[in-house]
Formats: sequence, C-alpha cells, structure tokens
Amino acid sequence: MWTRAVLVAVVAACFVWLFVDKAAQLLGEQSVNDVIRNASDEELVAAAWETLITGPASRASRVAVGVNTCVDVVISGVALLRALGITEGVAQDHEELRSPEELQEAFQHHMGRGAAAERHYSDRDGFIRVAQVASTLPGAKHYVGGNAALIAEKLAKDNNVSVMLSGPVGPKLRQLLDSRIEVPADSHVQQDEFHIILEYCSGEKWGKFETPHASRFIFSHDAANSAMSTLEVFVTSLDSFKPDLVVLSGFHMMEGLGGDALWESRLEEVVQQLNTIPAKVPIHVELASMTQDGFMEAILYQVLPVVASLGLNEQELLFANLAAGGPFPELLSWSGIPDVGIACDIVYWLLETYGFVGDKSRALTRIHFHTLAYHVLATVEGRWANGAAAVVAGARAAATQACDALPSQATGRLELLAPRSFVPSRLDLDLQERVLTIDPRSPVSVWQRGAVIFYFSPVLVCREPGRTVGLGDAISAEGLLYSQQQQY
Repeated sequence: MWTRAVLVAVVAACFVWLFVDKAAQLLGEQSVNDVIRNASDEELVAAAWETLITGPASRASRVAVGVNTCVDVVISGVALLRALGITEGVAQDHEELRSPEELQEAFQHHMGRGAAAERHYSDRDGFIRVAQVASTLPGAKHYVGGNAALIAEKLAKDNNVSVMLSGPVGPKLRQLLDSRIEVPADSHVQQDEFHIILEYCSGEKWGKFETPHASRFIFSHDAANSAMSTLEVFVTSLDSFKPDLVVLSGFHMMEGLGGDALWESRLEEVVQQLNTIPAKVPIHVELASMTQDGFMEAILYQVLPVVASLGLNEQELLFANLAAGGPFPELLSWSGIPDVGIACDIVYWLLETYGFVGDKSRALTRIHFHTLAYHVLATVEGRWANGAAAVVAGARAAATQACDALPSQATGRLELLAPRSFVPSRLDLDLQERVLTIDPRSPVSVWQRGAVIFYFSPVLVCREPGRTVGLGDAISAEGLLYSQQQQY
C-alpha cells in the first residue's frame, strides 16, 4: 500500500530526474498528476532533497575540531528574566554585559528582531549568580556546548568519520560527549565552562515585544575559551591524529579578553599556529556573533587568507560587510528575510577580497552562508565538487535538528519561508536583470559570477523548533561532509 509520503517521494524523484513515465509505472493506477497536485510545496521539497543528496567521490574521514567547548545551560529567556525579578525595560544592545539589567536590554533588543546573538558577561561573580539561578529553574537542561563541540558531535554521528575534539573538556562535558569522540589528554580540565542559552519561540512575548522567529541569546563569562587557550594543544595533536580536514571555531570568544592589544597579540599567535598545519589539509572556520568591528576586520584580514572554507550566518555576514568596508556600507540591519542578491554580493566580495582564484594550495575558496529561510554555498570554480548536494545536506540538517525528525517525516510541521523568486545579485549587471524562481520539485538554483559558482537551496523551517542552539554548526558540519575539495 503506497503511503502519501512514499508517493510524493517517488514522484518528486522522478520529476527531478525527468523520468515521469517511470513514476507512472511504479504507481500503477495512482495518477502522477493527482499526487503532485495534492502534495504541498514542503512535501515536494523534502522529497526532492533526498534525490539531490549524493555523496562526493571522496570526502574527509578524519576530522580534527577545535577549540571552543563548554556546557550549555538551556532555559527559556523570559522565564530566567522573571526568576531574576527583572521586568521589561529599554531594548538596547550592548557589546558587553555588566549587569542583569543590561542582560535584559540586550535580550529584548535581539528577541524583538528574532535574531541570534552572543555576548560576554564581564562580571564573573554576577555571571555565577545568574548561572546558578538558570541551572536550578524548572525545565533547565544541560547539553554539549561550544561551536567546536557541537560540530564534533554532528560529525561523530557518521560512522565513517573519526573525530578528534580539542578544547577545555571538564567532567560534565566529557560525560555528555559522544564516546566516539577522541579528546587529547591535555584538553581535559577540572572545571567546566558554562554558557547560558536563553531560547524563545516564534510569537513569544516579553512585555510589548513579540518575536517574529524562534531563536536564542547566549551569554557567558568564559576564561579558557576567550583566550583560545587549547589551540596549541590542538595543533600539536594533529601530528598524531593526521586529519584530512580541520574545523576551527571560537574566534568570537576572544572579544572577552578585554583591550585590543590583548586579542591582537593572541590573534597573531593563532595565525602562526594555523600556518604550521600542512597546506594539503583544508581548514574550515566557523564564525559566530561578534560586536567589535576592529576585531571582525582583523579576523577577515589575518585569518581568512590562511583557511580554505568559511561558515557564517546573516548577522555575521552583515557585520563583516560593515566592519571591513563591504559593498553595502549603508545596510545596518536586515529587514526580515535577508535579500538573496545582497547576501550573495557580500559573499562574492568576501571571496574576491580575501579569497584566491589562482593555483595557491591554501586560500579561501568556499563560503557556506546560512540563514533561517535559505542557504547559499559559494565555491571558486574548480576548487570544490558536489556543491548542490552539500547545500541541500545542510538545509536538511537544519530542518532535521529543529524538528527532531527527517523533513520527509515532518512536513506538516515545516514551512517554506524562502522567497519564491529572487534576483541573484544587486550589483552584477548581468545577474541583476535575472529573476530565479524556486521550483519545489527541483529546489536548488545554480548560477555563476566570474569564477564563483553559487548554489542556493530553500530551507524547510520548523514551526515549533525543539532546540535552536547549534543549528549553524550542524549545517556547516553536514555541508562539509558532502563537499569534496579538488586537490592542486
């Protein structure tokens, strides 16, 4: 007996590969047209994804990941503010948090926009008091935290991948980590680092504010990760582990070091360490929320030229554009879903400015941009293969993790929020006149600008996500597994 999900999957697959007659044979008396007509766009996209996700000819099998790790305490943001006795006040962002009142102001600012953000809490004793309240609230949960640990967890779910994780790993984190993840002895510490994750649901209210999207606000006082203190251990461990891919995250934590001179000095040391990694081993850097434009600019100028791949979301992309003189200096914030053409123009600018199109063995040649409604993977021609499958795999990972089920099994809980048509560039004279339309039966769009190939996929957004933390990390990890770097 054909179930609705199977019918949709079969027909969508056949449409993608243009074998409609085969669908008719498989379905017998069941009309192909009836199935397509009755299927939702979400069902068609989910089914088409499965036909598009194919493994690369060769992929990474030994991945070293570092260096920010912690234990996440996940709790409702509104519930924590109420428990702290804080009421609605001014919505105002802060580069650094110094009190519960500033915590409320920054949380309210980002919640009102439905935007993810992360901030450093400078008062250690004050942070401990807030963390104690958060940990004991009903519903508080402890999870593996830190971009590096979350990426390692995602990669470790693949039985064909060996994963090494280097970062400050305390007793609670070691207990939570997948047992298959290898942790160097020198990465073990006596005390865990804790980060507080304030989550909120789509439509949730705080005073007069109502958030348009589910997201989270993260804050911490983290001494070990802010200095990337285990980086040297991480690099030293590569000699024995012998990875074929390195994934690095945690740069955003360095803002907590204090004065510019401190992070400038540490950043120089980090780049020196990266330069000791064999050039044949690609390095992917995953960015996270930052507030100091000078620090972001330094990362772009110093780090990007020595790595092959970059992952970032809409907030980080916009901040990079503003901090380093990108193509849209007047764009201070996104209005709703980021414009595809503008986002792709900034991605192209990053590759053109900090990347490399020649025959250098190591240079930035890949950017994976992810936002709520869609993802874009941009690669320099001839440097990476399997791009369509990689961007779709990342989109599927987002839907799967948010709804805790494969998209094909949860289409009733998913919705297509991506623009149904878009212009792939606002600056390129040829592309700005071209309008691309999303076909749910074949949802990936591909185009080229100069030496850069763009792969676009819509995302099926979970209406009531179970957990939003780590979505970007899961997206990038999955995309890397389905990407194949071409060796020169």
